[in-house]
Amino acid sequence: MLALHGLAAVEFEPGSTATSQLAAERLGVLVGQIAKSLLFLGKDGRHAMLLCPGDRKASSAKLKAALGVKTRMARRDETLAATGFEPGGVCPFGIDDNIRILLDESLSQYKTIYPAAGTGASGVPMTFAQLAAITGGSVGDFTVAEAASQEGAG
Repeated sequence: MLALHGLAAVEFEPGSTATSQLAAERLGVLVGQIAKSLLFLGKDGRHAMLLCPGDRKASSAKLKAALGVKTRMARRDETLAATGFEPGGVCPFGIDDNIRILLDESLSQYKTIYPAAGTGASGVPMTFAQLAAITGGSVGDFTVAEAASQEGAG
């Protein structure tokens, strides 16, 4: 799918980019340029994936407002079952059409962002516009700055 859009993944040694901070250090970019893919499970049983900067946290209240239901972070086994990827390497491309994709608008401030490419040691350099076009995600305000958040992702 990436090749169809003229994109290629950057890969590192397994385990070397387990956090947004480590990934940013490996790539030599800001932590915010790392596009985290977070999977949530709604009280209605439906999944939603949020792509947001590595230095931001999901806002429970904003997700509830956008999705119409309370959500919680999907567990490791739920994430693998729903996406085919382990947490830390969830790729937002080519996933089940039943998973609603949300793109936090704060990602658009960066010229280049790096969503995961299916492993915990990979990323795909792209623009926010490319991410939006490929995923068909809904753009909005779904996060808060990590330092300002006390509510977590849940």
